[in-house]
Amino acid sequence: MATLRELKGRIGSVASSEKITGAMKMISSAKMHKAEMSLKKLLPYRNLIEGIIGNLIDSDAEFTSPLTQEREVRRITIVVFGSDDGLCGAYNVNVYKELIVRMAELRKLYGADLRFTLMPVGAKIAKAVKRLAGNEVEIKPSGVNSKTAGDDVRAFLETLHNAYISGDTDRIDVLYMHFHSVSRQRPVQEQLIPVVASTFASEGVERSSRPFLFEPSPAAIFVSVIPMFLLAVMQEVFTENRASEQAARVMAMQSANDNAKKLLESLQLEFNKLRQQSITTELLDIVGGQTR
Repeated sequence: MATLRELKGRIGSVASSEKITGAMKMISSAKMHKAEMSLKKLLPYRNLIEGIIGNLIDSDAEFTSPLTQEREVRRITIVVFGSDDGLCGAYNVNVYKELIVRMAELRKLYGADLRFTLMPVGAKIAKAVKRLAGNEVEIKPSGVNSKTAGDDVRAFLETLHNAYISGDTDRIDVLYMHFHSVSRQRPVQEQLIPVVASTFASEGVERSSRPFLFEPSPAAIFVSVIPMFLLAVMQEVFTENRASEQAARVMAMQSANDNAKKLLESLQLEFNKLRQQSITTELLDIVGGQTR
């Protein structure tokens, strides 16, 4: 049976843990809101680019880009987004499980001989996907992490462009957690390259019915706008990943904080009972001594 001193020490330790998890929850919440605001700022730009491309498609002009040319799929590159840090619950586990499911679906679609190149973004997910390495699955370092932003995202996207144009891969997908709210993140896999027409059927994108005059030409504009669109998508994916990671960490810290509170209440109750028992014993000893 624990002594009063041992219980007091355990209570102090759990109380400290409760304060730490509470502080970590507040920090993660602030980071999540920052990423959420960045997402809101990115959305109008992406919608504008999609609207331009949609109007080009509606114009019935002839144009093409190396990034829209489809070919027979023998190798698929999947950029898998996870976290660099822990304490975010089952975040990386859920991404890994979704990756396994999607790889099986792609093999059914393109055949059992389909080969994969996995590019993990985030130290934790990189460690998880290593176990998939084999004859049909190559693990390739992405050179970026979950906190990457700005010009580094652009450089990473250019690496993917070059891999597709050179024929090193026949399709490039991104797998990440789509941010809905602090309590809800959903795994999503999207085809990034080649860019297909169905990509521009997004809700909320305005399409104008007015006639347009394209200068210098629809083809030249299309070739210039496609990389801009892909950059907007990639920036959004990195930001969504950060927001989802911090949201998962908020929920994990909330759960840890709740458990710490319950344990603290249980230990405090046990401490009070043990202290009361000690006081009662001392009183009985005093009364017993007086009667003798």
